Amino acid sequence: MSEYSVKIVVATHKKYKMPSDAMYIPLHVGAEGKKDSDGNELDLGYIKDNTGENISILNPSFCELTGLYWAWKNLDSDYIGLVHYRRYFGTKKRNPFDGILTYRQLKPMLECYQIFVPKKRKYYIETLYSHYAHTHYAEQLDLTKEILKEKYPEYVNTFDAVVNRTYGYMFNMCIMSRQLMNEYCTWLFDILFTLKQKIGEDNLSSFQSRFYGRVSEIIFNVWLEQQVRDKKVEKDQIKELSYLYTEKINWKRKIVSFIEAKFIGKKYEESF
Repeated sequence: MSEYSVKIVVATHKKYKMPSDAMYIPLHVGAEGKKDSDGNELDLGYIKDNTGENISILNPSFCELTGLYWAWKNLDSDYIGLVHYRRYFGTKKRNPFDGILTYRQLKPMLECYQIFVPKKRKYYIETLYSHYAHTHYAEQLDLTKEILKEKYPEYVNTFDAVVNRTYGYMFNMCIMSRQLMNEYCTWLFDILFTLKQKIGEDNLSSFQSRFYGRVSEIIFNVWLEQQVRDKKVEKDQIKELSYLYTEKINWKRKIVSFIEAKFIGKKYEESF
């Protein structure tokens, strides 16, 4: 069995318990300009996303994508991934940290798969487009499609197909071979930087301003589908993995907000 190196960034903005497995790299995202209570540069004890080649300054709108960008530009392992301080690949256990995916569990799969994704999130009564339109602003997706028409026209039909589905791979979580990560990030950030130029300054709330990270959740599915259509990646080289949360989810609040967004147009203003 070949020995593949794997590095998975754990995006975090605060001090938090981290996996002990050496393949995980806790990364302080949005580190640029952050100060502690004494006015000194904030130091969580983790690598910061404002080191090396980075876009840390964009974190308020790009969210965990500043971590993905940092990993893309600064890591040289065979496989590169991104997870969150409170959301990981793995199986649910009484103690969530006991269920987090380990290198030992992942290693046998590296011989067979090029891309690892979280199990599909299903919206049932919403398409990806309608859910985005109800909870955020559809114009952001519409403009993204226009950018695809200009720069990547071969992706437009795939975009239409994906946004009309009621499921998708979400959370910007993935693990993939370095070559594919390079291809994906080159495509993704070209689109998002163009989107940023076209939108310019916005008057959205701090929560809604984080839409670049949300757009990327959707267009990751577009990119992945296109790789399969173009036969650059075979379906059987993509592995869905279960995922877990290290914190409890307020399902009541989440469901109520979902219904309010769909039926009375109340936009999301918080994560759940």
